[in-house]
This record gives sequence, structure tokens and C-alpha cells, in this order.
Amino acid sequence: MQADKSLRERIFQALGFEILAIVLSTPLLAWAMATEWHAMGVVTVATCLFALIWNVLFNRAFDQLRRRWGIGLSVPVRLTHAMLFEGGLIVICVPFAAWWLDIGLLAALLMDIGLLLFFLPYTYLYNWAYDTLREPVQRWYHRRLARRGLTRHTC
Repeated sequence: MQADKSLRERIFQALGFEILAIVLSTPLLAWAMATEWHAMGVVTVATCLFALIWNVLFNRAFDQLRRRWGIGLSVPVRLTHAMLFEGGLIVICVPFAAWWLDIGLLAALLMDIGLLLFFLPYTYLYNWAYDTLREPVQRWYHRRLARRGLTRHTC
């Protein structure tokens, strides 16, 4: 969650987040709801598409506010980030899940709460891992380009 991430990098980060989320959550959700994989797969993919857009927009705004207010990346800030992100996603996704699965809003909300119990730590851990690995991976990548006589601007 460093403030110097470009929109392009935010999109890359969000895509990684959502692809891993689909792989982990589709079978878990289908099993928990006793629903066929393909029906739950539609909900999962749609939710991830909603989340992808929300992820890019929310993280960009969160970075800007953090920079403006001079706030670091402490554990409480990361927890606040994860809770606000997931709260916004509930507002977006519950009505869609209720409509697609032909269930009530309460049932969709309960399903989403179950997902939240999974995704809250997932969001925290994914973003922590991304931030932890970001600089070493960038250094490795730039050394590799330099050995080939390239710069990141020529790629």
C-alpha cells in the first residue's frame, strides 16, 4: 500500500488478488452453500469483477488520503483498510448474489458474511505479502533488465 504505486501497478495488484480469490473461494463457497460449482462460479467471477474495479478505485483513494494525512502503514491502518474495503464490497455484491441465486437479501448477506470471514484475513495477508515482496521483486527485475541492456522505459 505504498503511495507511489502507479495505476498500472494497482491494476496488476488487483488482478493477482482476484485471480487467487477465485481459485480459493469458488470451491469453498459451492461446498458451503451446497450449490453447483457453475452457479457459484458465476457469482464468484461476478463478485471478483465488481471487487476488481472496487479494489483499484478504493486503493487509489486510500493511498491519496494516507499521503494527504501523512499516515503510515501500521497494523491498525492495514486493518482499517481491509475492513473498509470489504464493507464497501458487501454493499455492492449482496444485491447481485440475491438476484442471481434467487435467494433473499438476508440469505445473500449471510453468505457474504461467511465470505467476509475468509476475505478479511485474505485481504490483509495478500496486501501485506504484496508490499513485502514488491521491492525485492522490482530490484531483481531491474537487475535482469540491466544485464540485457534494457531499461524499464524501453520494455
